[in-house]
Amino acid sequence: MTTSAGDEARRPIVPDERSGVLFPARLERFAANWIAPNPSVSAVVDQYWHVSWDLDEDERLTQRVIDLPAITLTTEEGNVPAPLVVTGVHARAWRRTILGRGAVFAVRLRPAGLAVLGDLAPSSVADSTVALTPELDASLHELMSSLASAADPAAKAQRADHVIAGIVARRSPTQSGLLANALLDELRTRLHERTGKALADHFHCSERTIQRAFAETLGRGPKWVSRRIRLQELARLLVARPDDDLAFLAAELNYADHSHLTNDFRTVAGISPDAYRREALSLLPG
Repeated sequence: MTTSAGDEARRPIVPDERSGVLFPARLERFAANWIAPNPSVSAVVDQYWHVSWDLDEDERLTQRVIDLPAITLTTEEGNVPAPLVVTGVHARAWRRTILGRGAVFAVRLRPAGLAVLGDLAPSSVADSTVALTPELDASLHELMSSLASAADPAAKAQRADHVIAGIVARRSPTQSGLLANALLDELRTRLHERTGKALADHFHCSERTIQRAFAETLGRGPKWVSRRIRLQELARLLVARPDDDLAFLAAELNYADHSHLTNDFRTVAGISPDAYRREALSLLPG
């Protein structure tokens, strides 16, 4: 049996990583996997991921994700809203009711990616999950249609690498997009990194330049992006470290106090941290 490059780059999405998936005990049921993109497209693509499911006839699961600030393009099959979909940056947790059978392959873009691959503005799909049609964006529709016909997730990833590398060769990321990539990497890697002047000094640019880079690529500001990443980490810690109290976690995540952390999490996830922790832990095996 031969192994494709896509197979070699694939790994499961596991419950104790910072994926933003709420109730991560369900990940195994969805056969959730990452596929690493080829380095040739790393300025445009953050990750490929795919999931599949086969639920009982009367079963319905409402899945929520405190997703990374990113535009995501998907090919979808089965009980899904549309065969090709674009999901914008959501202020609250992304939510979908899952039923029947289905499968999704996703291209999660880096901040610089949308302007390279298409003509959509981030604001046009903010807080939305919509069908990707030729009328919405012909270039993105052509790209995702070409992936949809590939046989399996590994083949889709390989085709995406090939097609996107060709696009990047003709249409390079903007300097503002590349700065937004670097800023997001910094905030993901250093959870205690402050925004404002400290972040601007680190990148030797003005605060206005940072605000403009994020606004152009994600439709959000740096403080919002930083808070979103910290809430992703909180979702992970609530399950991975069940004995840590909220005051301790608030301090670790650079919150002034646990009440601010609780309010932010409830606003985004629709549930308090304590209630989420109890429910998420109850779903774990054993």
